[in-house]
Amino acid sequence: MAEKDTFILAIESSCDDTSAAVCKNETILSNVVANQEVHKLYGGVVPELASRAHMKHILPVVKTALDKAQTRIEDIDAIAFTKGPGLLGSLLVGVSFAKSIALALNKPLVDVNHMYAHVLAHFIDDESKSKPEFPFICLTVSGGHTQLILVRDYLEMEVIGSTLDDAAGEAFDKIAKLLGFPYPGGPLIDRHAKQGDATRFKFNKPRIEGYNYSFSGLKTSVMNFLNSETQKDPDFIKNNLEDLCSSVQHVIIEILFDKLEKAIKDFKIKDIAVAGGVSANSGLRSGLEGLGIQYGINAHIPKFEYCTDNAAMIAITGKFMFEKRMFADQRVSASARLPFRP
Repeated sequence: MAEKDTFILAIESSCDDTSAAVCKNETILSNVVANQEVHKLYGGVVPELASRAHMKHILPVVKTALDKAQTRIEDIDAIAFTKGPGLLGSLLVGVSFAKSIALALNKPLVDVNHMYAHVLAHFIDDESKSKPEFPFICLTVSGGHTQLILVRDYLEMEVIGSTLDDAAGEAFDKIAKLLGFPYPGGPLIDRHAKQGDATRFKFNKPRIEGYNYSFSGLKTSVMNFLNSETQKDPDFIKNNLEDLCSSVQHVIIEILFDKLEKAIKDFKIKDIAVAGGVSANSGLRSGLEGLGIQYGINAHIPKFEYCTDNAAMIAITGKFMFEKRMFADQRVSASARLPFRP
């Protein structure tokens, strides 16, 4: 007798994107994301405005996800949602909505750790992408997190290194602001870096033992350099923008890969992966492929749609947790600083 298919409805609302997805086993049937443009006016995400926008978007986003998946809400086996980490107000909107649906339909709840989900996005069924083999090392880089994760199984992971201050994505956005870019500036640095000389300007890299990262010193180094040069030439940034972007991007990726290379050698793994919003960066993606070739190992890069915050990654994680009967009850709540676990 054939096994019954598993249908998961997933909700993601950890920051400023409202997303819902439906998966059938490991196949994503729909993945709908509503962005919030309002934050560009303020140069960063405003938590109160984000939570209000989630309340406006969540019902139509969930309805659209079900319609695109051609799936009835009654046929869903479980409701998965992001418990944390993230902005508390934003998380509460998604958590409350998921609990309401689960209570009304008498369906189980699956509370997903956002950072686990970024890693498990690699296991979404896709004929064009290979899946990592366990154990592997995943470099997870986003606006709020930078982590090196040893992945032993779907729900068995260990953080072996993390940032001691700023995350890599935060460094990109803060330096982008110094260069005069609007928020979010990280993708604009990437765009301009393609036309620049990565060796033109040198910036100091932190000296930290082990697998941990630091980016606050780099930000300060770039700020002091720009202040010094613009005092001599007010048009310095405008006249050197591409080279500045390329040099900044190059050093951030070097910092990330220095620790990743150490982990490759120490753990003798055969697969590496990248995840999180910054994994959409073209320099990081091509660099990871280069590392794979250099060490003769397999490098795995997610599709762009699964790099930034999305509910598809919550759905696939929810599916694995559903199979293990890892359910939450109606007393569950959001956790802005949720520790790293399933």
